[in-house]
Parts: sequence; C-alpha cells; structure tokens
Amino acid sequence: MQEVFVTGPLAWSPLLEIVSGGEMPGQTRPARLRGAGLDLGRDICFPPLVPWSEGAADGILVDVPERILFDRVEFFAAVLGLTPVPKHIEVNGESLAAIAFLGDTDSVAGPAWDEAGWSARWGAIALGAAREIMAYFGRKDARDVRAHLQMVLARAASRAAAADTPPATVRSATPSSEVDEAAQELSHAGFFLTRTHSLRHPVFDGHVSPLLRREVFVATDAAIVLPYDPVRDRLLLVEQFRMGPYGRGDPLPFVLEPVAGRVDAGETPEATAHREAWEEAGLRLTGLEHMTSHYCSPGCSTEFYHCYLGLTDLPDMEKGRGGLETENEDIRTHVLSFDRAMELIESGEANIGPLVLMLLWLQRERPRLRSAS
Repeated sequence: MQEVFVTGPLAWSPLLEIVSGGEMPGQTRPARLRGAGLDLGRDICFPPLVPWSEGAADGILVDVPERILFDRVEFFAAVLGLTPVPKHIEVNGESLAAIAFLGDTDSVAGPAWDEAGWSARWGAIALGAAREIMAYFGRKDARDVRAHLQMVLARAASRAAAADTPPATVRSATPSSEVDEAAQELSHAGFFLTRTHSLRHPVFDGHVSPLLRREVFVATDAAIVLPYDPVRDRLLLVEQFRMGPYGRGDPLPFVLEPVAGRVDAGETPEATAHREAWEEAGLRLTGLEHMTSHYCSPGCSTEFYHCYLGLTDLPDMEKGRGGLETENEDIRTHVLSFDRAMELIESGEANIGPLVLMLLWLQRERPRLRSAS
C-alpha cells in the first residue's frame, strides 16, 4: 500500500474520483505537509503545490491500496507538471512517510485556499479537463498530454460554457439527456481532438433514429473581433495562411479575416477579444459591441464563435505585421476603408463566413456608430 498526500484541487473528492477511475481510493485522513504551499498567486485551474520554507499545506493523506491507482494519480499529476517526492506528513501529531506531488516554481502568494470559491469558478472546467486527461491514461505519455494542456482546459471551459444556452422558442426543446449514447471513443487526440459517438436521437415523429456513428471535431470557443474606427470610417483585417483552404485545394490559401483567437480557460470572450486585438494587430480597443454568438459548423464541429465589433483608433497605415512568434503566427494586417471592405464581398475575396457576417452587421449599424463618434 502506498500513501499519497494531496491538497488543493487534487484533494477535491469529485476530481479525485475521476482521477482514480470512478472509485475513491482507500482511507483518507486530514494531513499537513510543512515546507510547502499552494501557488495561489495566479488565477489558474490547477494551482500547484510548491516548496515553501515558511509555510505548511493542509490536505489529506490517501491510502492507495493498488499500484494502478497510484499510477493514475501519478499520471494526472505529471500532466499538471508535478513530480512525486517522498515527504514526511503530519497526521494527528504523527509523522508518516508518503508521496507528495510538487511543482518546481517558488511563487506562493495570495489568500488561503478556498475550496468553495475555487470549485464555483473552476470546478466544472477541472472535472471536464480531468475526464479528458484520464482518457489518455495508458494511451499517451503524460509529457505529450501536458504539451496540449491549455487546449484540454479550453475544451473543458467551452463545454462548461455550453450549459448557458439560448431559449428554444421555434426550435425543439428536446434536451440532450434524451439522446441515447451507446458508445464514445477518441478517434484522434493531438493538439486537436476528434471523438466518435455511436448514438440514437429523438426524431420529429416521436420515435428515435437508428444507431448512428458520427465523428465530431471537438474545438474550443473563439472570440472574433472586427476592429473599426468610426471617425475615419475604416477597419482592420488580418491575413494569414489557413489549413482549411489549403486542405480543400484552394490555390490561394492566404485569407482575409477579422482578428480572432481561442477563449482560454477562465477567460471571458470579451477579455479574449481585447487580448487578441493587441497580440495580432497591436490595437487597444476602446469599446466592444456584441454582434452574435453562434456555432460555425454544427454538423461536424463543436466550435463556437463570439463575434464583436471593436471600436478603436486605427493608424494611418495600409499594411502591418502582427502575431506571436511563440504561437508560430505570421500575420499581415490591412487597414481598409469601409467601402473598400464591402467591395471584397462583391468580388468574393471575402470568403470567410465571420468576415462576411460582420461586414454586413457593420453595414447596418454604421450610421449609428458614425453619428455617435
């Protein structure tokens, strides 16, 4: 039997149940590890336990009766960047040998650990991420999963956000709980993820469909922003190479788009819009107007767009450069007059759905925006 010390998110029973494979490990006892503390200086889903000479971390000591259970906990910890370290743990005044999982940072700051506050903000995301991470146990190396951890967290955040759905006043209010899912499997798991579902769903005559096997591209939510200067009546577009047109066989795989980016876990779509405007185009937005939130390709993808008009002061330039080298982004920016941008719809050069939609929205709202500037 191996004893393991866990604290913070890893000591949260719903998460520990997923990590252990649906069953709680053996006996758990309140425990304390001196010389360590949770890194609470950052607002992140999984704050790590790190060395801290002046502190002590309260958690639980878990009896792990089977090797496979320890391996599961170790795998999950490794994905989070934590290393198993032998430690002496205090339990009811007694010092016991156990394994603790520590990170290598030395930043310990912020308030005391607040499980209720953390679970309200991060609980649903943490559980979704844990389910995906543990689906890779025995299939992928923990280091490979860790390399894509931010995508795992963003996918979990998107799934949690999906619970806030618009009303059904014309469409069917049949809930997803009435879909009979016979099986689910990971078809592809890398930076992107594809799942295959075998299911039967309700049909409009009151019966259910035959057993269907359908693949779905599991993506993240994205924020899309069209920067617009209402005083000068001009807007900014970004240009970059895109795999979709290239994979389709388009001889011109560089496309014009609004600014866009992934909504990271714990981030609002509005915050993403501001961040991406700065990263891709060096723009500070003075305001945002929400246009629409929608699925981009509901027949095969979970990707969900939050579209905004970003009010800004556009520079006197026609072309510029943007993007982050750390994300291998190679972006060229274009500042165009409104009239020139609308010509792109007529010519077909605006061949990206969100751009067409957002330009038409701007066409409708432009008189209001210009009169208020």
